Amino acid sequence: MTRRRKVLIAALAVLALLAAAVVAAGVHFRPLLLTGTGYAAHNACALHFLVGRQDVEADLPPNPLVPYLRTGIDEETGTATTSVLGVGFRQTAHVSEHGCALGGRAAGAGDAPPSPAAARDAGPGVRLVEATDAPAEVAAALEDTAAHEGTRGLVVVHRGEILAEWYAAGFGPDTRQLGWSMAKSVASTLVGRARLEFPDADLDPAATGLRPEWTDERAQISLDHLLRMTSGLEWDEEYELGTPVTRMLYLEPDMAGYAASRPPAHAPGDFRQYSSGTTNIVCDLLHERTGMGPEMAEELLFRPLGMRSAVLEADASGRSVCSSYLWATPRDWARFGQFVLDGGQVDGQRLLPEGWMDYATTPVAAGGEPEPYGAQWWLNRAADGDPLRFDRMPPDAYWASGHDGQYIVVVPSADLVVVRTGFTPGSSLDEVGVDRLVDEVARAVG
Repeated sequence: MTRRRKVLIAALAVLALLAAAVVAAGVHFRPLLLTGTGYAAHNACALHFLVGRQDVEADLPPNPLVPYLRTGIDEETGTATTSVLGVGFRQTAHVSEHGCALGGRAAGAGDAPPSPAAARDAGPGVRLVEATDAPAEVAAALEDTAAHEGTRGLVVVHRGEILAEWYAAGFGPDTRQLGWSMAKSVASTLVGRARLEFPDADLDPAATGLRPEWTDERAQISLDHLLRMTSGLEWDEEYELGTPVTRMLYLEPDMAGYAASRPPAHAPGDFRQYSSGTTNIVCDLLHERTGMGPEMAEELLFRPLGMRSAVLEADASGRSVCSSYLWATPRDWARFGQFVLDGGQVDGQRLLPEGWMDYATTPVAAGGEPEPYGAQWWLNRAADGDPLRFDRMPPDAYWASGHDGQYIVVVPSADLVVVRTGFTPGSSLDEVGVDRLVDEVARAVG
C-alpha cells in the first residue's frame, strides 16, 4: 500500500470519527438545543405578532447558544422559526388569536393574531383615572426605581388613581409586556371566578381525585395542594436547558399533561416545591370542569375587568399556559391588582366568592421552600410575629412575581397597587427597587 493511500485512509477514518462524534453530540444535546430554539422561536413570534417589537433578541437571556441561533419571521404563515446555524434543531411557533404556540396553532384557535392592545374592545371594567395632584415624593421615588437596570414600565395606583407611571424608550401605555409567573396569580383568581360562575363544577379547594390517570398516591392531591405548590410532584424550576420546566415550555405540546405525568416525590401537603407545572394542571382542570377552551381567561376575567390588552397564550393542545404566558400592558396589570385589592368586585358586582382573596393570601406551613406563600401569591409575612420577607414593605403586602423582574404589589392597608415590568434576569423584588418604591409611596399617601 502506498504512503499516499495510507494517508488517505487515515484521513477518511478521522473524518468518520468526527462525523460520528458530531452525530453523537447532536443526539446527546438534542433536548438542550431544542429547548434553546423553542425559547427563541416562541419569543420571536410573541414579540413580533403580539407586541410589534422588532428587537426580539433583546429578550433572549444570556446563554452560550444564543450566537448560533438563526430566526426568521414569515408574515404570510404567521410563524417564527429558529434553528441552530440555519441547519438543525428547528422549532416553529405559530400565532393565533390566543398567542403563539410551538409545534402548531393552538387547538380550536383561528389564524388571526390578537388585535393591537389599543384597538381591542372591552367593557369599562376596573376604572383607573390619572390623579390631578400626586405628591412630589411619589414622582421622586418612581424615578429612583426607574433607574434600576432593565426597568421597562412602572405604574403606581392609589385608591384607583394612577399617581405616577414611567416607561422606558420603546415602551408605553399600549405596549404589551410578558408577565411570566405573574400569570400564576391570575390563575388563582380564575379558580375563584370559575367557582362563582360554575357552582356545580366541583372546584372546592379540598377536592381530590383531580385526574383519571392519578390512581396512585397522586389521587390524594387536592386543588388546594396545587394552588399552594405542595402537590408533592417531582419538579425542577431552574431555567436551565433540559430541566422539566424548560422541557414543558419548549418541547411539550400538552404542557399540563406533561406536568401531571411527573412522579410523586413527597406526600401531598408536606413539601413546597415551586412549580410552573402545577399551575398548568390547575388551568387544565378549569378547562375540563368549565367546558371552556382557550378563551376562558378572556371571558371570565379580562373582559369583565376591562383588560383589553391581555392575551393568555395557549399551547398546541389548546390549553392555557397559566404558568408563564400572559401578556398585558402595565396599566392592565394594575387593573388586575386593583381588582384583587377590591376583594374581587367591579362596580359593586362581585366577581369572586366572598373571602376568596383572604384564602389566596393566607399562608399554610409546609417544608421545602420557606418563603411565605399563599395560593399562587407571594406574602410578606407568614404569620403574626414572624419576620417580614421585605422589611421595607407593610406586613400585609402581597404580590405576583414573574421571571426577569415582573411584579404586582398589593398593599391593602395603604390602598395601593404598584406594578413593575422589565427585563432584569436573576433579580429579586428588592434588587430592582420595588420594595423601596412601595415603602416611600405608602408613606407619602398615608
